[in-house]
Amino acid sequence: ITGIFCKIVFHQSGNHLFLDKVVIIPTYNEKENIRSIVNAVMVLQTEFHVLIIDDCSPDGTASIVRSLMPEYPGRLFLEERQGKLGLGTAYIHGFKWSLEKGYQYIFEMDADFSHNPIDLERLYDACYEGGADVAVGSRYVPGGAVENWPSDRIALSKGASFYTRVITAMPIKDPTAGFVCYKRNVLESINLDAIKFVGYAFQIEMKFAAWKLGFKIKEVPITFIDRKLGLSKMNKSIVKEGILGVLSLKWHSMFKNYRKKVMLPAEAPLYPQQNAIV
Repeated sequence: ITGIFCKIVFHQSGNHLFLDKVVIIPTYNEKENIRSIVNAVMVLQTEFHVLIIDDCSPDGTASIVRSLMPEYPGRLFLEERQGKLGLGTAYIHGFKWSLEKGYQYIFEMDADFSHNPIDLERLYDACYEGGADVAVGSRYVPGGAVENWPSDRIALSKGASFYTRVITAMPIKDPTAGFVCYKRNVLESINLDAIKFVGYAFQIEMKFAAWKLGFKIKEVPITFIDRKLGLSKMNKSIVKEGILGVLSLKWHSMFKNYRKKVMLPAEAPLYPQQNAIV
């Protein structure tokens, strides 16, 4: 294919070939981590593409990504947004971009190495070979662990997970996890414009929506390691949104037609596969 000098991994569907795997990494002031995390994904034995969604980082994160793009032609992409718009909207932006390009497996991952890039392959295997529609890198299933987190953060995380399971009855041990693989058909089925939360509540609602729509969710044990460089984005407003967001999800699922709210209408056009290779 003219102009592309790297191997493209694809699946075949009918008479079309589609791009396979993309990892979405939202960034805001991640200059200490971004070069290393991109390189760590690119050297994996299984080939992944990477999409960085940068919220106009004052520290020049986007400039570093642009400097790396010639090293990974056709595999590293950058979308720059005008201002700090939140984690949830960054992922929604990335989901829509990935669906338009034709990717079949779409990943969420943090930039700070709290998610080990090597585990991307295990999440992929859970969907590609293990029958899952959504694979969640889980800290709280057997084999999962947390390292270097202070006790108050562990208590907050475990408390949020327990609270979410009790309120929603969703059978997921780590509902706030942000290390996830979605099959394309899951994201195509969800009305992404109906997902409004931006922090932990976003992660919870995406899993809740997939579960309510009948998709199979599998938790894959991972070790979550607290960031060594840069600053955490956790704040009180994110915690508050998580608490109230879970109650909102429960309310809508009990007294309103939540499936109708989050299901993409049958008559709506699916996200086009612009980069299908004929």
